[in-house]
Amino acid sequence: MPTNLHIDDDLLDEALKLSGKRTKRETVNEALRAYIRYCKRLKLLELFGKIDYHPDYDYKAARRKR
Repeated sequence: MPTNLHIDDDLLDEALKLSGKRTKRETVNEALRAYIRYCKRLKLLELFGKIDYHPDYDYKAARRKR
């Protein structure tokens, strides 16, 4: 889907140099993927302390069942 965006040229140029990507499109797509990963990590951090830990849970046994 074509989209017109007004992106700061200095930011895009710096991102292009740092990323090593060949095109602006690749650079923007990679930046969006990185931003999405970052936001997902923040959401996971919100769960910290909210999930009860069961001390008898044996994660190694659960792996063996697969």
